[in-house]
Amino acid sequence: MTTSDNKYSELSLIERTAMELFGQLGWSVQNCLSEFDESGKSFLGRETKEAVVLISKLMPALKKINPSLSETALDEAVKLLIADRSLMGMVTANREVYDYLKNGVLVSYLNNKNEHVQERVKVIDWDNIENNDFFLASQFSIVGDMYTKRADLIGFVNGIPLLFIELKAIHRNIKKAYDDNLRDYKSTIPQVFWYNGVIMLSNGSKSLVGTISSEWEHFNEWKKINDEGEKGIVSLDTVIRGVCEKSRFLDIIENYILFKEETNGLIKIVAKNHQYLGVEKSIKTFQKHRENKGRLGVFWHTQGSGKTESMIFFTQKILRKIPGNWTFVIVT
Repeated sequence: MTTSDNKYSELSLIERTAMELFGQLGWSVQNCLSEFDESGKSFLGRETKEAVVLISKLMPALKKINPSLSETALDEAVKLLIADRSLMGMVTANREVYDYLKNGVLVSYLNNKNEHVQERVKVIDWDNIENNDFFLASQFSIVGDMYTKRADLIGFVNGIPLLFIELKAIHRNIKKAYDDNLRDYKSTIPQVFWYNGVIMLSNGSKSLVGTISSEWEHFNEWKKINDEGEKGIVSLDTVIRGVCEKSRFLDIIENYILFKEETNGLIKIVAKNHQYLGVEKSIKTFQKHRENKGRLGVFWHTQGSGKTESMIFFTQKILRKIPGNWTFVIVT
């Protein structure tokens, strides 16, 4: 076996390990290297490799989640979801899609009585996890304006590509996944990032989590699976179990993402490991506020660890998920 064969084998071993982990977490998993047959037909139902939304999975999910809505309403929602956003900035396009995912797609159409109707179509069932379709594709080909790229792993929820994973062999510096691959993908196949929720980079022994706007220094390790400090066998095991367990993954997408205007433009932020675990622990305490006579305790952060973002994650999740007329005062 040649050196290059060894390197490929090491990379494919990491990929197979990741796929097995996703399978254990209840995702359906498929290698898509041979997705299109000789006649050009895709077993995923894609008409072309430019398409990144799997309508064959999206439409059945919409029907399941929105049983009372008409086919026309669902068709209109699909049109808005897959619309061309190439003239928008990547993060702006991503924020538009994120609003659709989080709050539903507001559609307008004429019904069979020629009446103007407005409906909100839910894309993801945030409250009933098993109502959603979780699918992981490996070796998924995407065509951009000039080049065809093949992503290592893409995770789809209801046909929407919310998770992008770039892998390197264990002997390779993980920064290569950012410098050589992710930056190239963002410029050559931007359409897949209009939908992305979370990006992971891993060489097996080290794994990092970020968003489409994260610079290298803002990708962070996910060191613990839960607040008991549980860790996986290796870093890749920890990050997949810690982020991609189905209910956890949707929780992070729904409640632990922020968009923020900075001097250089709009950025997207996802919670770091310590923020997610800390806020989750605080919310559990909040839910017992009556028996604790209003005392919540102290959420302790070091300087530069994202105190303000943690408080926003805390308040936005409570306002969205816990019934009540809550008021928060944040002093910075």
